[in-house]
Amino acid sequence: MDHAKQFLSLVNEAKSRVKEITVEEARIRLATNPSAVLVDVREDGEWQAGHAAEAIHLGKGILERDIEKRFPEMDRELILYCGGGFRSALSADAAQKMGYTNVASLIGGFKAMAAAGWTMRL
Repeated sequence: MDHAKQFLSLVNEAKSRVKEITVEEARIRLATNPSAVLVDVREDGEWQAGHAAEAIHLGKGILERDIEKRFPEMDRELILYCGGGFRSALSADAAQKMGYTNVASLIGGFKAMAAAGWTMRL
């Protein structure tokens, strides 16, 4: 996808502040931390077309509004993913600004998960 210059600038700025993890690191964290949550921040249509089996959906458009209701524990481990790792970095940055202390963005997002054989639901 050909992203706009200013969008990429915002993403790169956010990435300088957030932790990014690989698909394998996400698998390990979800397997070893029963309270860790995989959060799909993509749009509703993307979610409905397919998503990680264990993910919950909290789209980027409503994340700031609804995250505290879904996850009131500010230290809860949240692993965010989007289509390719850009929107999840922006969302992780927003969550951190709201006080969340254990947030990560998944490098490569849904595309990387699918390529790695992650179990999906359609």
